[in-house]
Amino acid sequence: MADFKTHITASTLAGAAYGYWGTFHQGMSIESGLLAAGLCSVSGMLPDLDSHSGVPLRETSMFASGVVPMLMINRFRDLELSPEAMALAAMLIYIAIRFFIVEIFRRYTVHRGMWHSIPAAASVGILAYLVMPTPSEGARVYKSVAVVIGFMVHLILDEIWSIDYRRGKFRLKRSFGTALKFWGSDLSGNVSVYAKLFLFAYLAWGDQEIIERLRERERWTQPHVAQHQEAPPPWQQWFPVQR
Repeated sequence: MADFKTHITASTLAGAAYGYWGTFHQGMSIESGLLAAGLCSVSGMLPDLDSHSGVPLRETSMFASGVVPMLMINRFRDLELSPEAMALAAMLIYIAIRFFIVEIFRRYTVHRGMWHSIPAAASVGILAYLVMPTPSEGARVYKSVAVVIGFMVHLILDEIWSIDYRRGKFRLKRSFGTALKFWGSDLSGNVSVYAKLFLFAYLAWGDQEIIERLRERERWTQPHVAQHQEAPPPWQQWFPVQR
């Protein structure tokens, strides 16, 4: 099995290549390319959250609890939150990730279970799409795919390390096939991961419609407000002022 350094190195290299491709070949901004590279790099640690070991769980939870609220700034704006409400939401998200979500992983996941699977990678990518809305749909999808790539790099490395080569012969370890899979041996784990996948997909499907309604309401409200503010008082309509 590939160790932590191997996973983070491979996902970082993949993130650098992905960021370069997006910036110089797809017209993404330098900031979006660098962010996508960073997201891909860190996502290489995500599958090992079910290992219950110290490094992946600690590093990923600390990174996510600090960065996720910043990625949600456009979401907060779309919801028309005040600066104080944004700060409060960021603190609540930090507490939820740092203490509650981490505890759920410790209690209810097993190593190489359904968290090590292709539908789990898709779920993480869709969740990233929901977390960080942007005015550009292309940039939003681009950064979400970076998370999936980092996750998949980890799974692919796990499968490669499940192939043993000794004395000129290849031998498959018992762990082979436990990473790149669509279905596991535990029924409850299968139901759980696919339920999350369908839930996130449903929310993402309706997310653009919700945001468009919020922005449409803003477009309708602001012109009326401006017109109301700029409209002259009635007495000026009856007795125009000569300038």
